[in-house]
Amino acid sequence: MYKKKPLLITFEGIEGSGKSFQSKKLFKKLKSHGYDVIYTREPGGSLSAEQIRNVILTGSKNKFLPVTDTLLYLAARNEHINKLIIPLLKKKKIVICDRFIDSTIAYQVYGKKVNRKFIDHIHKHILNGVKPNITFVLKVSPKSSKLRLKKRKSKNRYDNFPQSFYTKAQKTFLKLARKGKNYYILDSSSNDINLEKKIFEIISKRLKIK
Repeated sequence: MYKKKPLLITFEGIEGSGKSFQSKKLFKKLKSHGYDVIYTREPGGSLSAEQIRNVILTGSKNKFLPVTDTLLYLAARNEHINKLIIPLLKKKKIVICDRFIDSTIAYQVYGKKVNRKFIDHIHKHILNGVKPNITFVLKVSPKSSKLRLKKRKSKNRYDNFPQSFYTKAQKTFLKLARKGKNYYILDSSSNDINLEKKIFEIISKRLKIK
């Protein structure tokens, strides 16, 4: 029997990796098993963070200078963590988050060349010790990613970067996962029922679901 305790599960990957699709699938699956689970996302999540999200993701891809872009993401994260994630974890909820700090490292540090120490310094003040318990990094082929982005009815600024940007970001996600703990790298090029089952199998072991 699973002893109720806080759990933060994050999904990371480039645009078109299927992370939003799979994170929502996991949320629904856990919900159907009776778990007290909350789904959220970054940028966004809390009301104020969602307002910042609208500013970040609308407009042209070069709308902001890299540091401005980063500061907006970090501002949204500060609102999200302190107004939503921490209160939920204190109540011993399971929180599933679509994107988290690894996306900032992959996109802003390696993609836009923002200083890593600058971001780490701000994170020390806003994270308050919050770390994911499990992170799924979804690896996708360029072909699958392009096809999924092409099918999207509405696109944001980050859906319109060149393939070279996404390739660099994906390499960073994989690098972070291989160096860290509690990471699972899964191929999402097919993004089918088998991937959904694999993710649930990993979580089931953690929660001791039979």
